[in-house]
Amino acid sequence: MRIIRIENSDSATQIAALTDKEEVFILPFESVIDLFEEASQKKVSTLDLVKELTKEQPPLAEPLENLKLLIPIEVSEVWASGVTYQKSREARNYEASDDKDTASTFYDKVYDAKRPEIFFKSTGQRVIGQNEEVYLRTDSSWQIPEPELGLVVSSEGSIMGYTVGNDMSCRDIEGENPLYLPQAKIWKNSCSVGPAIRLAETVDNPYDFQIICRITREGEQVFEGDAKVSQLKRKLEELVACLGKDNDVFNGTVLLTGTCIVPPNDFTLQDGDEIEIEIPGIGTLCNPVKHPAQESIPSS
Repeated sequence: MRIIRIENSDSATQIAALTDKEEVFILPFESVIDLFEEASQKKVSTLDLVKELTKEQPPLAEPLENLKLLIPIEVSEVWASGVTYQKSREARNYEASDDKDTASTFYDKVYDAKRPEIFFKSTGQRVIGQNEEVYLRTDSSWQIPEPELGLVVSSEGSIMGYTVGNDMSCRDIEGENPLYLPQAKIWKNSCSVGPAIRLAETVDNPYDFQIICRITREGEQVFEGDAKVSQLKRKLEELVACLGKDNDVFNGTVLLTGTCIVPPNDFTLQDGDEIEIEIPGIGTLCNPVKHPAQESIPSS
């Protein structure tokens, strides 16, 4: 069972349950947070509450592909984890060592350290959802998507659900100096989340999730990569515990868990590219790429 947010024909936002048969059932809540809190107050699982609320109602007649999907939760903050996969470790080393594949850097230390890398990624206002444009920085020439499993976390530190995330990154800016990490990670439309939330109680083993990334340019696929969450160096609960250490975590916070899919070192995103990040069982997050500077260039 998945949870989605949709915009109806009256431009109003609705919360809905999405079954594995792609049937959509409208839920009587103003927000996804309200749904989670109602289940907590009734001391039932979110899944059981959804089943109870939808058992006697028909699904929407409108097919899923015709619905306008919004960011699946009213997220206030997005945090992220870094250097949690061996592939990410290798990529960060390459960036920080003048493009040497075999170099060793401080990224090796954080990969093996007791404390994981956790950093702030985005405020809710900067997060975009399904089919919205991710932006490129105008001062970077080496930019990539980072396809990641996202954890939807409660204020008590429990994992309420799983979603798909894109942690857009500037490899050249981070590689120039690690103190530039915020600039390499945080800018307008640099974080995408969606299209749905898979309820945690419906997932037997989150480490079985597969992550697939495809990038299309002018109708041709220029990159495809895949990975399994089982390749993650850290435990998901470990990352959540580190996020919550001496920190106020808001209900519905999204924690991205790191990437194991990195395009070749000579690859950078371009204006007009299309990014697809798929996690079977959750959905496919689709975003076109926009270079803001291109808006001022008239078409020929």
